[in-house]
Amino acid sequence: MEQKPLPIQYQAADANLPTAMHVVDQEALGRARRKAYLRLLPLLFLCYVIAYVDRTNVSIAKLEMTKALPGFDNAVIGLGAGIFFLGYFLLEIPGALIVERWSARKWICRIMLTWGAMAALTALVTKPWHFYGVRFLLGLAEAGFFPGVIIYLTHWFPARDRTRALSYFLVATPLAQMISPKISNALLKIGTTETVNGVLVHHPQVLGMSGWQWVYVAWGVPAIVLGIVVLFMLTDRPRDAKWLTAEERDALEGEIENDRTKAAKGKRMTFGEALRNPRVVLLALAYFFCVSGTYGIEYFLPSILERWYSLKIDAITWLIILPPALALGGQLFVGWSSDRLRERRLHAVLPIMLGVAALVAATLSRGTLSLTIVCFMLAFTGMKSYQPAFWAMPSLFLTKSAAAGSIGLINSVGNLGGFLGPTVIGSVEKWTGSFEGGLYYLCVSMTISALILFFLGVGKREAAA
Repeated sequence: MEQKPLPIQYQAADANLPTAMHVVDQEALGRARRKAYLRLLPLLFLCYVIAYVDRTNVSIAKLEMTKALPGFDNAVIGLGAGIFFLGYFLLEIPGALIVERWSARKWICRIMLTWGAMAALTALVTKPWHFYGVRFLLGLAEAGFFPGVIIYLTHWFPARDRTRALSYFLVATPLAQMISPKISNALLKIGTTETVNGVLVHHPQVLGMSGWQWVYVAWGVPAIVLGIVVLFMLTDRPRDAKWLTAEERDALEGEIENDRTKAAKGKRMTFGEALRNPRVVLLALAYFFCVSGTYGIEYFLPSILERWYSLKIDAITWLIILPPALALGGQLFVGWSSDRLRERRLHAVLPIMLGVAALVAATLSRGTLSLTIVCFMLAFTGMKSYQPAFWAMPSLFLTKSAAAGSIGLINSVGNLGGFLGPTVIGSVEKWTGSFEGGLYYLCVSMTISALILFFLGVGKREAAA
């Protein structure tokens, strides 16, 4: 028998609830949740894989860029890698608000088309200022993608599923770091000469371009293709989804609205009030200090291994796959555990402190390659695994535009740490001839992040519903 739409139940006894609470058909809700996971997350995941490769493939390309281009050293690469985040900073909040108020599908499509073009144009740089300019434009182009997806997931996934959905999305970053090095390494050989089994082998240029140029082009084109796919495959909100039944749409919309009602108990915040909220500001600072460590390592781990152990590129690109492989499992575990225990704070703090301890150990491990790799594996795991729990925190006390703007602020301010971390690592190496001082700076930065999150008071364990 066909079910009729379920009624709305009003809870007049609780004056703090600003809107009605919906009675939700749990069976229909379960079907809708499963369909949302299978329909939306694989595409968003794939988009983020390409996005992450396009912002970080400079760590591999630089191994040949610094040889081919006059004036390109670690300081130039570090500054250029960081300048990406200055452009990123400018459009993060507007991008998040556009997703909330207009269309995630159209905005993400626009982002991917422009960032794909900018990523490919990096192949044309010949001078440091060219590199700085295209990295800034790449940041502008990609701005809004990450917070936009975070907001988009709140349109589709109830609070009970949100951290897990975030963890499935966020494992795109370690997976990107696992699959891209060997592909980029193969591309990097174009236009170079190497010795294979004692024989000198020359790899000719393709279309007049060398390998480091093809690293940028080959990863930029997929972003453009995926942008077109997004336009036709994503659905903005459950009410627009023709692939859900009417009962499933009503159940999912009702459950999400109930979550918003609970989060909005007491005084509702305006967008401006949310941006001035001390908890929002502190979350942004915590993210800043942790991101500083994350990108400092990601951009320079290949160079660190090359310096410490005189490794060839083939060996380096095998070894740098190992840290993100362990981090992938860590992110999935934290997402699962955080949702199961309804706790966010310690699920963010403890992984960060694991990363700090492992990074300190890494600076002391030089001379033993296997120990160094284990240390960086644990450091990566800590620096990645905190994110599902962290990004579930803003929606615990903010709703709608306030949450959208705040998530944009947190991500934009936080990602300025992506400017500082690589810049410090590159500059300290240039001044001292060593990476160790920069690594210690990253340890201090991440420790500050963990302390902020621990004392913030957001995300403590909730009572079971």
